[in-house]
Amino acid sequence: MGRILAIDYGTKRTGIAVTDALQIIASGLTTVNTKELLKFLKDYTNKEQVELFLVGEPKQMNNMASESEVHILPFIDNLKKEFPNIPIERVDERFTSKMAFQTMIDSGLKKQQRKNKALIDEISATLILQSYLYSK
Repeated sequence: MGRILAIDYGTKRTGIAVTDALQIIASGLTTVNTKELLKFLKDYTNKEQVELFLVGEPKQMNNMASESEVHILPFIDNLKKEFPNIPIERVDERFTSKMAFQTMIDSGLKKQQRKNKALIDEISATLILQSYLYSK
């Protein structure tokens, strides 16, 4: 059984989370510069078996696609070309950034630590992955 890798795509930074090999636990993996994302994914999939990519799907409150979707769709096309044997699913990512920030507060992180946007992106990817695992 391969891992499930979740991607919280951003124009500058992208948060990444991954399951364990049994697909039980979701853990934040890292945040990478978006320009280096495909290279990172190639390196990671060479070391670990990935069964599924989850890509966050930002939506507005009225269920319409968010403005950032125009940046995500070309990335998904490139992802399909680079990894034709790994399926891609989309997961609604509404409120994940706010939930990630609240998680940081609940964890007792100091105000300066909560300004770390890379950490917010990584936690958001973990929340996307957790929501997928709960829905399975």
